[in-house]
Amino acid sequence: MSGELTNKQKKEVYTKNLVELLKTYNKILLVNIDNVGAYSIQQIRQTLRSKATLLFGKNTLIRKTIRDYVEKCEEAGNKDSARIEALLPFIRGNVGMVFTNDELNGIKEVVESYKQKAPAKVGQIAPEDVFVEPGPTGMEPTQTSFLQALNIASKIVKGQVEISNRVHLVKKGDKVGPSEASLMDKLNIMPFSYRAEVKTVFDSGYVYPASLLNLGANDVLQTLSKGLQRIATISLQIGVPTLASVPHLIANAFRNLVSISIETTYDFEQSIPVKEYLKNPSAFASAPVTNAPVSNTTAPTPVQTKVEEKEEESASIGGLFGDDD
Repeated sequence: MSGELTNKQKKEVYTKNLVELLKTYNKILLVNIDNVGAYSIQQIRQTLRSKATLLFGKNTLIRKTIRDYVEKCEEAGNKDSARIEALLPFIRGNVGMVFTNDELNGIKEVVESYKQKAPAKVGQIAPEDVFVEPGPTGMEPTQTSFLQALNIASKIVKGQVEISNRVHLVKKGDKVGPSEASLMDKLNIMPFSYRAEVKTVFDSGYVYPASLLNLGANDVLQTLSKGLQRIATISLQIGVPTLASVPHLIANAFRNLVSISIETTYDFEQSIPVKEYLKNPSAFASAPVTNAPVSNTTAPTPVQTKVEEKEEESASIGGLFGDDD
């Protein structure tokens, strides 16, 4: 008995281990472990061995250790390490800490990969809908009154109770009642599954939601594109040019020059096709394509078509350069 550690000594050992982890690793995942059993935690530990370290403990002791560590870092002028203080507001509830220097997406996938089936408990908030399928239940005929109390239609078939229709027993977000929990226990239904869920990330001094780890390159580009569009809109509205608005300013200036060219006799290379189109839009319209067969009497010969095209090209070229010879 003399070799057992006192509570004070256990706290000192825990604090020392936590400080050592804070010094060793630059990345921390805060993991919600509500309803997660010890077996799942053990599997996660074994899989992440040599890649990450899991630490669990009382939130009050974790927060006190981090505050003391931050205070020492600030006294030593180590502002980067002191950023760990940003995690304090998120150390609430039943959480664990995963320390690593590896790529975070891979660690997150391992942590959340182990699911554990669990029975329904009275008063528990259902994380998903629960249905009871029609068919034999294995219950004795004396249990029909129990099902009637739950408004579940049943019948006796071959000496056992059989449920007639599919029943929506518990809705997602509702509390599990004693009758519902008892029925699921009788039917040996384990409707819910739980897993450790990464909620918050600390990465080299920055804290952000774990959902950002799921963003791919396309998501980042789309977000960046939306931000640039907003910057360009604001810049154009207030009249302050920025890199985002310069392409729009150039495009607007070009449209203004074309408009002036159309209203005057002044031409430049890019305005000439526009003016030609406005003079004769039908010349730029493509001929309609039909699937109807063409009669031999009406179809022009290839020679005639080529001659007509050449005449039209020579005429248009002459008009363009002002030479009728």
